[in-house]
Amino acid sequence: MSQSTKSPRRAATNLIHPAREVPRNFRSLAPGTERASTVLFDDVGKWNSRSGFNEAVYTYGTSGTPTTRDLQNRIAEWEGGYNAVLFPSGLAAVAYAFLPFVQPGDHVLVPSNVYEPVKTLANGLLKQMNVAVEQYDPMVGSGIATQIKSNTKIVWVETPGSITMEVSDLPAIAEAAHKAGALVAIDNTYSAGWYLRAFEKGADISVHALTKYPAGHSDLVMGSITTKDEATWRAVKNLALQTGQCVAPDDAYLVLRGLPTMPLRIKHTERVALDIANWLVAQSNVALVLHPALTQCPGHSIWKRDFTGATGVFSFVLRDEYGADAAARFIEALELFQIGASWGGVGSLALTYDLNMSRPNWPHKGALIRLNIGLEDESDLKEDLMRGFAAL
Repeated sequence: MSQSTKSPRRAATNLIHPAREVPRNFRSLAPGTERASTVLFDDVGKWNSRSGFNEAVYTYGTSGTPTTRDLQNRIAEWEGGYNAVLFPSGLAAVAYAFLPFVQPGDHVLVPSNVYEPVKTLANGLLKQMNVAVEQYDPMVGSGIATQIKSNTKIVWVETPGSITMEVSDLPAIAEAAHKAGALVAIDNTYSAGWYLRAFEKGADISVHALTKYPAGHSDLVMGSITTKDEATWRAVKNLALQTGQCVAPDDAYLVLRGLPTMPLRIKHTERVALDIANWLVAQSNVALVLHPALTQCPGHSIWKRDFTGATGVFSFVLRDEYGADAAARFIEALELFQIGASWGGVGSLALTYDLNMSRPNWPHKGALIRLNIGLEDESDLKEDLMRGFAAL
C-alpha cells in the first residue's frame, strides 16, 4: 500500500508499521547487515511457491538474508565453485561435507594427519551411522586407488596437514577417487582458497573454517562448503535446511568486513612466516622445520606445482632430547606468541604436539611446535622465540 493511501494509525502501531518510509537510494562502501527471522511476502501466491533452493528470493532467516547471501556468493566466486553454504563453525561444515553423501554400510577415507576433530567425527558419529572410516597416508598419491572400495563415497583431503604440513597430491587422489565414483572433499582452510584452486585440481567439495583468514580477527567462528556443481550443492543445502544450519547476519558482516584485507594479510604473513621458518632452520635446537615452501617439508614439489603461495601457519620439530616437557617450557616462556588453537588472526599463536602419542609411525622423537604468524613486528617475534629457546 502506498504511503498516501495509508489509513491513520495509533502511536503503538506506528512503532511497528511506521507511517514515514525510509528512502532506499543509499549506497556505501561497507556491506549492509540485514537481520531477520520472519521474511515478508507480497502476496499469498509467493508464500505458497517459496523454496529454500531459490537463491533469488528469501523465505526465512534460516535460509538466508542479503547479508549471508552476499558472503556465500563471494566465497563461491573466489573459489570458482557453483555455490556455497554457510555453517556456524568450521567443524559443522566438515560434518556436512560427509553427512549428505553417506549411509549405513558406506566407506570413507581420511588422511592420518587430519585435523583432530575430523577424527573425532569419523570415529564417533560416522561409525555410529555404521559408516566405515579408514585412514590413508597423506603422501600416498595415486596409490590411494588400492584403498578405494566399491562403497567408498568420500575421500577427504587436508593439504597441507594442519599440524605436520604434508602436502598431498590432490589431482592424483581425485583421479583415483573419481574413477571409482567417489567424491573428493578438501579442507582448504590453510590456503583460504587463495593459494590453491581446489576445483581445478580435482576437488568436488571445498570446506573452509571462515574463522581463520577470511574473518581474520579471532572474534567469531564460521564455516562454509563450496561445491563444484549444482547437484552436490543441492545435497548439502537440502540437509542444511532440514537441520536448521545457518549463521547470524552480524557474524557474516564481520567476515565480509575482513575479506577485502584478506589478500594483504595473507601476503604479509606468508613473507614473515617464510623468513622465520628459514631462521629456525639455522637454530641449533631445531631438528626439522615443516613449512611447505621449504624443500625439507614432505610434498614440497607438489606444493610448488599446485599452490601459488603459502600462509602463516607452520611447524618445527625440536631435537630428539626435547620432549613434551621441554616444549611446554619453550611455549610458556613466550610473551607475544599466545597459547591457543586456530590460526589466521592478527595475533601470533604457539601450540605443542607430542605426536609420539597420537601418531605411532611419526619418525621424530622431539616435540613438535606449531606457530601461527600474526601481524606483530617480525623482529619482535624472533626475539620472542629466542626467549623460548633460552627456556630449553
